Amino acid sequence: MQKSRVIVIAVAVLIALGAAAAYTYNPFGSGGGAGMDPGDRDKVALGAQVYAANCASCHGAELEGQPDWRQRRADGRLPAPPHDVNGHTWHHPEAQLFALTKYGPAALAGGGYESDMPGYEGTLSDEEIWAVLSYIKSRWPREVRARHDQMSQQ
Repeated sequence: MQKSRVIVIAVAVLIALGAAAAYTYNPFGSGGGAGMDPGDRDKVALGAQVYAANCASCHGAELEGQPDWRQRRADGRLPAPPHDVNGHTWHHPEAQLFALTKYGPAALAGGGYESDMPGYEGTLSDEEIWAVLSYIKSRWPREVRARHDQMSQQ
């Protein structure tokens, strides 16, 4: 029990360090449709299409994620989390969400961390990644979007 708690804490620290690196390095620059914009209908429509083609098979057509997404499977990996209000996606600033999508959790966490989530660099453009994130955010309640905006600006 204690060993699994240490592993969970270590993974959380590694993800936080990856997020800090993403903020410092800013690999996506300021152009290319940068930023989540759930009010941009064209961006959200593109995001819905890209999400359906690349994300829904794991994260669910309704953003519901996989069952028992908080419990590691026998292979040690976590199931895909929901991206709706019941998940933790909105607890992460948009720069971290972009980096996780572009590079994948394993690349950010390092240390041999394994995940079924691939990085989409080379598969999706930065504009498509921002569009998917905008689509996801457009599905959150207004108050959750406002809290996410505040977090992302800090």
